[in-house]
Amino acid sequence: MGRGHRRGWMMARFLLRRLGGMVAILGAASFLVFGALQLAPGDPASFLLSGRSATPEAIAAVRAQYRFDDPAPVQYLHWIGGVLTGDFGRSVQFRTDVGGLIAARVPVTLTLIGMAFVLTMVLGLAFGVWSATRPGVVDKAVLVGSSVAVATPSFVLGFVLIAVFSVNLGWFPSIGAGQGLADRLHHLTLPAVALALTFAGVLARVSRSAMLEQLGQEYVTVARGRGVPERTIVRRHVLRGAMTVTLTYGGLLVPGLLVSTVLVETTFGVNGLGQLLQYSVTVKDFPVVQALTLLTVAVFVVANLAVDLLAPLADPRVRLGARD
Repeated sequence: MGRGHRRGWMMARFLLRRLGGMVAILGAASFLVFGALQLAPGDPASFLLSGRSATPEAIAAVRAQYRFDDPAPVQYLHWIGGVLTGDFGRSVQFRTDVGGLIAARVPVTLTLIGMAFVLTMVLGLAFGVWSATRPGVVDKAVLVGSSVAVATPSFVLGFVLIAVFSVNLGWFPSIGAGQGLADRLHHLTLPAVALALTFAGVLARVSRSAMLEQLGQEYVTVARGRGVPERTIVRRHVLRGAMTVTLTYGGLLVPGLLVSTVLVETTFGVNGLGQLLQYSVTVKDFPVVQALTLLTVAVFVVANLAVDLLAPLADPRVRLGARD
């Protein structure tokens, strides 16, 4: 068997193993999500009829319509069977398909997460490298700044950004997602910054540690002894080694950003998935909460698979699936 065939076989075996793991994780997650919501206090039928005449007949009709009276295992099988065919059920509160409800908000949240992801990677990596290669005042300033960013909740950062850049300076709108690409990017700038700063603080510390570890390796000492310029050592060798750790964090970053949109979208009045999840939890709209939670787990699993596939490209010394 040639080298190309052997590598192809390893790739196929790795993908099959990871796909099997993804199915197992998503199956276990679906069971936990469904079970947790079943144990939550309160009756969703009562929330659905709130503000209206909730006669026993009306409540019984709602419970029959949404199968609330079926045994929990029957409800689970009915729900997971629908999910496997693309049917996430019908929203109790909005009286519409959950899939359509989510699809209508995906573009806004994807744009917000994409902007926050780019900001996080650029700021976190830049400050991490700067801190590791500039010991002394710069290193201490980055450590203090990253600690403040990590310790400050995103919604607090959002209020500060609104006060400074929206109310006082008037540079950015403080609410809404805007219409059209340019207007949307303008509206989502402050939410993206509020979302990114906390994660950028963590990434700055992660990349700084990875850089310092690589700078202490023997090959760096040898390169310095041979007179290789420090900038060349950092750019060609140290950064490549540190990128593996940074990519691993990047895999965790995407689902983390998705979860954090709950607070940021609520703070800025952005009508995306985070605000939908916050509202659905409040009114006990079980089908929407189940679908969004399962979506978050799926994003986490897919992001980790992407990291495993990209790590060997960033650093050829990393074997495929070495993180397993």
